Parts: sequence; structure tokens; C-alpha cells
Amino acid sequence: MSDRVAAVDCGTNSIRLLIADVLGDGRLADVHREMRIVRLGQGVDATGSLAPEAIERTRAALADYAALMRAAGVGRVRMVATSATRDAANREDFFAMAEAELGTVVAGAEAEVITGDEEARLSFAGAIGELSSASGPFVVVDLGGGSTELVFGDSAGVRSAFSADIGCVRITERCLAGNPPTAQEIAAARAFATERLTEAFTHVPVEGAHTWVGVAGTMTTLAAVALDLPEYDSERVHLTRLTMDQVRQVCDRLIAMDHDQRAALGPMHPGRVDVIGGGAVITEVLAEELSRRAGIAELVVSEHDILDGIALSIA
Repeated sequence: MSDRVAAVDCGTNSIRLLIADVLGDGRLADVHREMRIVRLGQGVDATGSLAPEAIERTRAALADYAALMRAAGVGRVRMVATSATRDAANREDFFAMAEAELGTVVAGAEAEVITGDEEARLSFAGAIGELSSASGPFVVVDLGGGSTELVFGDSAGVRSAFSADIGCVRITERCLAGNPPTAQEIAAARAFATERLTEAFTHVPVEGAHTWVGVAGTMTTLAAVALDLPEYDSERVHLTRLTMDQVRQVCDRLIAMDHDQRAALGPMHPGRVDVIGGGAVITEVLAEELSRRAGIAELVVSEHDILDGIALSIA
């Protein structure tokens, strides 16, 4: 069996691929990383079902990923599907599609819905891999489209984790209809985020945390905008440190912008334009809570997250 593995993370907003070689010490060496916005969770919060056109967008991306895996000689593949598929009435349509595409790479491969707890543990493993154990304990936040995972732990592993039922797509569809959003919409979004995150913090006591690590597209985009990058640069973004003041400034700036202003930002992926304001609201509430509860003074943004954790789980 090949020592080349592939991980696919299918979330509410994006589908991502990592092809990596497993090194002798168990670490991964990237061969290829890719992300596409497919908005699988389009409307699922309101209808309870995955839209057929959203499933088709995801199928087209996954077919391309499968072709890349075959060309690279991948021997093992694991695909996980998160919040949007957990909630959908027609989830079997999605899983039949995924099994058909993945089966062209490894016979019998299929997508799995993982629990919020396992999602949190995989994110944690990927996020802290390059950080010094002396920086722990860590609180890792994986801010997705439909859910936000909070994980507290150290180099020995996870101590507590919780998947909060809020993400950048969910909060945008529910609260932020305006272009730009009105003061009332922003206030409603902050109240919604505070309510859902307060529940998370009751399950994940973060008072002993020393380092906040943020992963996934909202966090990496906020870092790229804060750095004023002319275009997205993952190497510049990886392990960026932002003070809480910088976090608040970039979040306030993005929340206040209209669609065209956000779209004009060099590092902004077109698929994030509509939902980055919602992600910024959630991030701002997180910053306030972590500062108050744990005295944390900065955010470390990592490009390594659940995708790396998925690959490590089969390495």
C-alpha cells in the first residue's frame, strides 16, 4: 500500500483536499492542498435539506479531487463531512454521490459524518502540531460554515471539546441580510453568537488556556486582511499572530463593509465575500470571551487544521 494518503474535509461552505506523504517519523509532507467553495449548506438551516444544485457543485469538485488522487497514486483516503450533512433530511443523496466518486480512487471508500467531538479532536491534532508544548494549554477554535468547534487541551491531548451550532453561513443567513448589515442586524448577530458561544464555554472551561489558535477559512482570511496582503498567501498567513486590538479592528472593518468593498479586498476568496462578516462577528465575540475568561492577549492563526488531523488519522 502506498505511503501517500489523501484527506477530504467537506464542510458547510467549502470542500478541501490534502494529498500528503507519510514520513518515517509519522509526520506529513504536503504534496497538494486545494480548497473550493461549494456552499453545500446553502439554505439547509431553513429547509432542512441539501439543495440539489449544492450537491452537484460538491460532486463536480470531488470528481476533480478524485482525478488528482488517482494521478498522485494515493493509497488511502478518508473523507469527513460535517455540520451541513449532519442536519440534512436528504443526506443519503450526498453519501451515494461521494461513494461513487471516492470509489474511483480506493474501492469501498465513502464519506463519513463525524461527531462534533471527533471533529474537534481532529482539528486540535492538526492545529497544534507545529506549536511548542510550552505554549499550552491551548484553546483551538475551528470556525466553520455551520458549526464552531472549541477544543481545550495540551500536547498530551484533548481535555474538553464542544461543537457549537453556529458558523459563518448559519449566522449570515439568520441575521445579516443587509448590504451592508444594519446596526440592528449586527446587534442580533452578536446576541446570537454570544448565546451559542456561552453554551460552548460552559462545556469547555478555558480559564487555564495560554494560547488561542484559530483555524479554517474565516480565521485565515481575517489574518490575510489584517496583514494587508495584496493576494492570499498561505505561507504568510500560517502562524500569524494578531493582538486582540488587531482582531477587533479587522472584524469591525469587515462587518461594516458592503459586498463590493469586501469583494475588492485582494486576499478575499469570492466564495467568502457573502459570509465573512458573519464570521467576523463570531470571531469578535470569541476574542472578548477569551480575553475575559483566560486573559489571552493574541490570536495565532494556523493553516493546519482538521484536514491535517484527518490525514494523520490514516497515516
